[in-house]
Amino acid sequence: MSYFMKGVKRHSPAMCKVTGSLLKARTKLKNIFSINEQQLKIARASSQLSSQRANSYNYVVVGAGSAGCVLANRLTEDPLSTVLLLEAGPKDTLLGSKRLLWKIHMPAALTYNLCDEKYNWYYHTAPQKHMDNRVMYWPRGRVWGGSSSLNAMVYIRGHAEDYNRWSREGALGWDYEHCLPYFKKAQTHELGPDQYRGGNGPLHVSRGKTNHPLHQAFLEAAQEAGYPFTDDMNGYQQEGFGWMDMTVHQGQRWSTASAYLRPAISRPNLSVAEKTLVTKILFQGTKCIGVEYVKNGQRKKVFANKEVILSGGAINSPQLLMLSGIGNADDLKKLGIPVVCHLPGVGQNLQDHLEVYVQQKCTKPITLYSAQKPLNMVRIGLEWLWKFTGEGATAHLESGGFIRSEPGVPHPDIQFHFLPSQVIDHGRVASTMEAFQVHVGPMRSTSVGWLKLKSKDPNDHPLIEPNYLSTERDMWEFRQCVKLTREIFAQKAFEKFRGPEIQPGSHVQSDKEIDAFIRQKADSAYHPSCTCKMGQPSDSTAVVDPQTKVIGVENLRVVDASIMPSVVTGNLNAPTIMIAEKAADIIKGLPSLQEKNVPVYKPKTLETQR
Repeated sequence: MSYFMKGVKRHSPAMCKVTGSLLKARTKLKNIFSINEQQLKIARASSQLSSQRANSYNYVVVGAGSAGCVLANRLTEDPLSTVLLLEAGPKDTLLGSKRLLWKIHMPAALTYNLCDEKYNWYYHTAPQKHMDNRVMYWPRGRVWGGSSSLNAMVYIRGHAEDYNRWSREGALGWDYEHCLPYFKKAQTHELGPDQYRGGNGPLHVSRGKTNHPLHQAFLEAAQEAGYPFTDDMNGYQQEGFGWMDMTVHQGQRWSTASAYLRPAISRPNLSVAEKTLVTKILFQGTKCIGVEYVKNGQRKKVFANKEVILSGGAINSPQLLMLSGIGNADDLKKLGIPVVCHLPGVGQNLQDHLEVYVQQKCTKPITLYSAQKPLNMVRIGLEWLWKFTGEGATAHLESGGFIRSEPGVPHPDIQFHFLPSQVIDHGRVASTMEAFQVHVGPMRSTSVGWLKLKSKDPNDHPLIEPNYLSTERDMWEFRQCVKLTREIFAQKAFEKFRGPEIQPGSHVQSDKEIDAFIRQKADSAYHPSCTCKMGQPSDSTAVVDPQTKVIGVENLRVVDASIMPSVVTGNLNAPTIMIAEKAADIIKGLPSLQEKNVPVYKPKTLETQR
């Protein structure tokens, strides 16, 4: 040992130098490696960031439907705002031509797309226990323009009191005086602007041109039955019967794709992707940062440095929220979906309009029956393809009305659409005779449903439970619908056209028989709504606040028919477009438009039904 110590002492200067050099070299290498590791981490993060930036927009809008097209247009009016619009379905043109996709753009061809999975989500409800366990068919648009590319083109705004009710239900700033200006901003009415109509908006609205004798007879019969004529059911007076407004322009369907998307498509700050299914919203904690989507079988991510806006509609928007961890925590955990925010209102409060067809045989060959024969269809189609005129240039739902079901009801709660033809099974079965019909149904049913995920697979349709006719009040209102329609069809104006009643049929007379007919034959009017209800953050059933922001998370909004607190009195397309117009101003940080003290009709007395 002493020898060893002596040896070390003897050789220490040289050894020290070598050891010192080795230690220095080792430290240097360590430093180099740790620097390289740090640089590698920084490089990775910055390349991730730059690819995120390259794949980043101010706004990502999910769904190029009735609301999404409006947002894409309005948000890109600012050249500094970049927007990516994602649509699960295809474009609404073929090789840039509307004529080649006549099934969408010819107004009279509307039933083709109601039955075509190419442009349609093709939803079905759960069996309805109050309707003989029937499974109900729910078509929804899956194409540029969404359901405005599939619907019957009826432009109805609802009643002023619907919006005042929204405000009372917690959607502050969404009363009639704050909504009317946005209906007007959207619209160019062919009859010109007034206190209620718009004159230079992108959405062209027109009246029917056929002047069909059966439409005339329907309006005369309604007046003979004691109801008023209204010259504008979207203006001062909804109550009564009159000519309906339609989103038809120069003989073509005027969807939001035509009104809003095509005029904006050439803007350098707007990008649009079709056939792109959004599968998940991306979060950092509770901050929304983008979405994940599948296109051509490839899974990709895209980022939003301001906001993601869901405009998928009343089924797809709540479905995507739940798939992404926003919804009822217990339901999400059962499916193994990590919870981002417990929001039990998602998918609840589902509301829809149910309607029934009352059909009458026509004694004169003046209905649309002959127009549905092959040779006539070719003739009508060729005229439309050539000039956008003729019987192909209208959806034929040109007259209608709104009435109150009984004394004491403050504003209309029953809607009529009249058609000089017979519709069987959503138009999937050809008409069999000369006939006319009215579509009639209650507007503010008390039955409320829900929708939930079946699985965590985004391709699986959710479970849809509208819970139709679950209250005695709803059954009573439907009975009234049948009785009041029969009364109108029995008037003198129909004498020269009226044959036997086809549906319900003269054998259906008692309340019990009418109820059985309704359970067997009532169908959806295709107005699902209210599944991401707008309200105050203190309301446990609300999903978005009055600024359309999803409660409990950041940088995420919903803008479509799902945010209605309650369903409106009428068709949903016009109100959905209004919602998007108003939301666009909110997103841009602009003060809301407002028109105070606009007069609205009230019945002279509520002691009578008409």
